[in-house]
Amino acid sequence: MKAIIIGATGLVGRELVQLLLEDDRFPQIVVFGRRSLGFNHSKLTEHLINFDAPGEWKHLVNGDVLFSTLGTTIKQAGSKEVQYKVDYTYQYEFAKAASENGTPVYVLVSAASANPESRVFYTRMKGELERDVKDLNFSATHIIQPGLLHGNRQENRTGEKIAFQTLKVVNALGLMKAYRPIHGKTVAQAMVHAALSIGTGVQTYTLEEVFKLASV
Repeated sequence: MKAIIIGATGLVGRELVQLLLEDDRFPQIVVFGRRSLGFNHSKLTEHLINFDAPGEWKHLVNGDVLFSTLGTTIKQAGSKEVQYKVDYTYQYEFAKAASENGTPVYVLVSAASANPESRVFYTRMKGELERDVKDLNFSATHIIQPGLLHGNRQENRTGEKIAFQTLKVVNALGLMKAYRPIHGKTVAQAMVHAALSIGTGVQTYTLEEVFKLASV
């Protein structure tokens, strides 16, 4: 299979790239991003693009599966408007290009409690993306809804570290299990297994289902 990835420099994306490089079922891995991964591999092709100029890259978006792990924070983006552009607009426009070019399988990392009707900006944004990509012309769409991600990030996210430690304590008391932390590699493993699964239509995986899918 030829894999396409956006968000490859992020926590889940980096883990996903490493898994695919080691997997003989994926002889071609094509990464689109704003900055390079910083290494070369015989299976890997990189396209450094301007997501705001789809006319320059959309014809290149074709393969057997699109993995979408793109995302940012308000702190990194600087505003809700910029975060929405990265987390919704860029991902939707890229998925649309892939579907129009005949890519049959789409695997998206979303978020727990994603809901287009939510009053919370983040979960509403994620819910709107889920809602809209479901209407694109993929044979199979897999939506992964993990809890709080943890792992070795390249950037420092103090708030995320505090939330991780807090959730560990709360989870130990048997509370908020639906939001317990999950390692980026576990999410990446679930994505690969979803892409290789047999079936069509839209499949949404909640946190417990993501853990199970990763262990298949």
